[in-house]
Amino acid sequence: MMLGCKKTINAALAMLVLAMGVSAAAPAFADAGFQKWIRDFRSVAVSNGVSGQVYDRAFANVRTPDPEVLRKARFQPEFRDEAWQYLDNRVNERTVAEGQRMLRKYRRLLNRIERSTGVSKHIVLAIWSMESSYGEALKQPGRLHYVPRALATLAYADRRRARFARNQLIGALKIAQRGDVPISGLTGSWAGAMGHTQFIPTSYMAYALDGDGDGRKDIWNSVPDALYTAANLLRRNGWKSGQTWGYEVILPPGRKFPGGKLTLREWERLGVVRANGRDYPRPGQKAELKVLQGRDGPAFLMVDNFFVIKRYNNADKYALGVGLLADQIGGYPPPRKDWTRPFTRLSVAESEELQIRLARKGLYEGDIDGKIGPMSRSAIKAFQARAGLPQDGFASMEVLEALRRF
Repeated sequence: MMLGCKKTINAALAMLVLAMGVSAAAPAFADAGFQKWIRDFRSVAVSNGVSGQVYDRAFANVRTPDPEVLRKARFQPEFRDEAWQYLDNRVNERTVAEGQRMLRKYRRLLNRIERSTGVSKHIVLAIWSMESSYGEALKQPGRLHYVPRALATLAYADRRRARFARNQLIGALKIAQRGDVPISGLTGSWAGAMGHTQFIPTSYMAYALDGDGDGRKDIWNSVPDALYTAANLLRRNGWKSGQTWGYEVILPPGRKFPGGKLTLREWERLGVVRANGRDYPRPGQKAELKVLQGRDGPAFLMVDNFFVIKRYNNADKYALGVGLLADQIGGYPPPRKDWTRPFTRLSVAESEELQIRLARKGLYEGDIDGKIGPMSRSAIKAFQARAGLPQDGFASMEVLEALRRF
């Protein structure tokens, strides 16, 4: 009886120890699997032209997957944010003013790019802003990922992106192999986009240019290389020089419209006219109607260059953001019809004040940058719960005034 009890106790203890051991060892098992993946992929990389020595150097200090990569992969604002949320963070008084400052600073370079590629200098500046905040993101090492580790993480742990990540990893290693950048300089986003203008490795291999004439293609450290490379991608994908990306339009009430493209002349016959009252300059050109917020928000007829911008990032919000920002850097006004928001919009300075006040209350630990992302929205909801307000997470004047009172 006593022996049986002892066996039972020992068995229970063994099960507890085993359970604890499995829990504690889970990361080690995951790391072992990741290390095996790295070893196994070496032969694939070598068979695709990557030197074994380059491969070994690239992964010499990589032991574990990058957890931030997987977290960021689950949240892509182009596809999850409302149009006004996405654009408010990217097309605002600060990004326009900084773009105009960069236009003055790099005027000769930008004019040269525009002459040689046919791509608008304002579009190039807008892409630079959207991709890296005019290079400021590259000055924050904590935000950058080591590209071989990031892409290996996706290939190993993200089934949907595995094929993409494998191809990009081979491309990244080839970039280092040909000497464009040291292996340690292969830094970029969670998905492997690199440099001032955020090129994935295969796009870099296809479109990179030496814009400063030093014999190297370096989009990490050379602004001319990065901006020429961005313009080259657009040029090679069919950019139409001297033409716009689209037109803000007014929709006649109560009418439904066909999908797909019609000529601007046909759209005009359906009552879709320009918001500024002017004629379409090329009425025979085909265009597609885009209403990212339905009839509640601004409407646009998109022409060829809009779809060329989407070759950079295949999201309507992104391409619209580039177009709107480019126009405003060039001195054109914002859309006549604003987005419909369920609150009063804040300026960038007011958004920063909101983040500062949330941080002082211990609710926010992110950057004070006026950009309202998931961390800001979570902090706003926490404050709203504490203050007995509806928990919508919007960075509104109503929330800022409440923070000023509390």
